[in-house]
Amino acid sequence: MTPTSHDGPRVPRMADVAQRAGVSHQTVSRVINGMPGVRPETRDRVLQAAEELRYRRNLAARLLASSRSRTVGVVTWGTEQFGPANVLLALEAAARESEYRLATVNVESMSREAFRAAVTDLQERVVEAMVVIVPHETILREAHSLDLDIPTVVVEGDMSRTPLTAGFDNFEGGRLATRHLLELGHETVIHLSGPNGWAEAHARRDGWRAELESQKRRIPPLRWGGDWSAASGYRTGLSLARERDVTAIFVGNDQMALGLLRALRETGRRVPEDVSVVGFDDLPEAGYFLPPLTTMRQDFPALGQRVMEVLSRVLDGENEPAVDLVPTTLVVRESTAPPAQR
Repeated sequence: MTPTSHDGPRVPRMADVAQRAGVSHQTVSRVINGMPGVRPETRDRVLQAAEELRYRRNLAARLLASSRSRTVGVVTWGTEQFGPANVLLALEAAARESEYRLATVNVESMSREAFRAAVTDLQERVVEAMVVIVPHETILREAHSLDLDIPTVVVEGDMSRTPLTAGFDNFEGGRLATRHLLELGHETVIHLSGPNGWAEAHARRDGWRAELESQKRRIPPLRWGGDWSAASGYRTGLSLARERDVTAIFVGNDQMALGLLRALRETGRRVPEDVSVVGFDDLPEAGYFLPPLTTMRQDFPALGQRVMEVLSRVLDGENEPAVDLVPTTLVVRESTAPPAQR
């Protein structure tokens, strides 16, 4: 019987095949993706169910001939944001060079349910591997708990949680940004962080704190306030501008730094004469900020290549094909200078 809805016949899903064949969703996924470890009679039953339901009718015949779809599924978020958008573009270019194509699903919320729905969607597109580009702790926990029988690479800067990882060294980037300001002669550095719960924000914050501790400097209160947007940087900047002892600020990303620069300018605090500012990302527009922004540059093409390197090696049979994190680079422009003599 063809699945139906209130609006009439609907497109059959993997769950319908599983119910018809009397097997689990995971078993159907293994068969659909051409993975080993399924008994021949079970595999035949799943393919028969798929045929009866007209679930991608040509899929069974294609999988009998080849177990490689050469499609990589990608779970991402906020493609209007500079970082995720550029990671995705870099991955797409690297995949094309390796003769793979991408199937992408964008999660609308940082919830377990949204992530699981995205994964199910990609499984039904017959992906050979999966990449998760959502550096939020809720999603990362779910990604590390997945048991999909296909390689899953998580893009984050923490190599301790899984060997299938590629990411930027945000921790070291936070240290380098803070060190630059201290070496200019500032006594300490304020940090305007990205939002709580985001792995990138945590790593940059931890790098900032570690550098201050290593140089035995006072650690100011952390300024969470940011949500990666220029508006949040502006709001926090208005508050910081009233603190006359603040001479150096490391900001979690360039967009928040843009808002901060405007707030400082509007309140009469000169950059860099009164306050030095360092951002993170190196937006294409960063060199045209007023003043041009000192920031940490991320090499997105290199990250795309690292992700595909991990995928290619694990698909060729390696168990733990780890690669190094991609380093960030300090780009010095006109928003930083030694503190004014008092």
